[in-house]
Amino acid sequence: MHFKWKLIALTGMMMQLLTYAYAQQPSDTGTTMRFSAKEAVSYALANQYAVRSAKLDELKQLAINKEVSGLALPQLSASGQFQDNPIIQKQLLDASNFDPNVPKGTLIPFAFGLKYNAVGTVNLNQTLFDPSVLVALQARKTLEELARRGVQKSEVDVKAEVYKAYYNVVAADKALAILQENITRMRKSLDETKEIYRNGLVEKLDVDRLAVQMNNLVTQEVSLRNLRDVGLAALKYQMGMPIRQSIELTDTLGTEEIKAVLDQNQGFAYQHRIEYQLLESQKKANEYNLKRYKLQALPSLSAFGTGGVSRQSNEFDYLQSELWYGYVSWGLNLSIPIFNGMQRKRKVDQAWIDVKKSELDLENMRNTIDLDQQNASITLRNNIKTLESQQENMELAQEVLRMTNIKYTEGIGSSLEVITAETSLLTAQNNYFTALFDAMVSRIDYLKAFGKL
Repeated sequence: MHFKWKLIALTGMMMQLLTYAYAQQPSDTGTTMRFSAKEAVSYALANQYAVRSAKLDELKQLAINKEVSGLALPQLSASGQFQDNPIIQKQLLDASNFDPNVPKGTLIPFAFGLKYNAVGTVNLNQTLFDPSVLVALQARKTLEELARRGVQKSEVDVKAEVYKAYYNVVAADKALAILQENITRMRKSLDETKEIYRNGLVEKLDVDRLAVQMNNLVTQEVSLRNLRDVGLAALKYQMGMPIRQSIELTDTLGTEEIKAVLDQNQGFAYQHRIEYQLLESQKKANEYNLKRYKLQALPSLSAFGTGGVSRQSNEFDYLQSELWYGYVSWGLNLSIPIFNGMQRKRKVDQAWIDVKKSELDLENMRNTIDLDQQNASITLRNNIKTLESQQENMELAQEVLRMTNIKYTEGIGSSLEVITAETSLLTAQNNYFTALFDAMVSRIDYLKAFGKL
């Protein structure tokens, strides 16, 4: 009953998730859906194809477990047969065996059977002891656990991809906002320079330089918007959402939020990583496989029972019940393996090797986790320092541009200085956005490395 209710519950959950997924496929593409990062992840866990496939695999494993449970239950079958013998096979018999007055060696044809035969049978088999069935029943929980952890592994992978795609768009939005401020500022500077040029106080070259810079900013904005659209499409794909659906992102990301994760790695154990849990479950499954082959050397015992009725007649008069004859038999079947060409021994050897390989996989995974954590920690700290440095450079470049604009307005600076300062600011901003994205990605990798995602 335990597996039955788990199967029903998980089936119901899957139907709810699929219904929710269908409901989230809106036909009205004019409706904009708003998502925080956590909401985007929740949507992905309900709709992303890899997660839904893994949950179906879990359902399949539960169904397989129910099939295995049936091996320990009675096996009942029924059969019926009707036979018409137009020509009945005959054999020669010595008539002297039945009548001493007949000379010995007198052969007469004798038919065994009648024209019509009917048989109905019911068979019952019950396994009393079978090592293979016993181990299969013991392994059900481990195989169910393996399937469940496969779902969790898919969910962790989806979380990482959705978070990265989400904050990639967030970083692009932040870059666009600052770039639009640059365009507004540059347009104002260009308009002022044109007015000064009309008054004959600057050269046409100054106007042209600012116009070129303005065109470069507009081109950069178009390119960044295209990249942002590509990133948004990638986010929708990772979420399992139709590409045509319009969405709006509500979260932002700052340096302090990125730095906060450095204090979240206390009390780590290898079991916090779903990859390690998967390998542990696989090792248990391999151990059960080894146990199964070892126990195949033991005898198996089962009980059987058979009951039925039969009827033979030269006339088709089966409605006469008194002509039916019943029979019942029961007993035990004992199967003792003696020698099978060493096949069981070879299977035991192979299963033992699989167990040892699982132990090696766990050892390698521990080393891999240690390496992942060290690399993630170093990368995150370096990226945070780089982000802080690039943020400081951007602020300095903004101040330099502000002072340069003041000098240019007061007539003690040149347009070339303004363009140089503007170019330096754009470079600093681009470096900042690159550092912000790198720090965001390393933050996700860091959380994943420590099993906190």
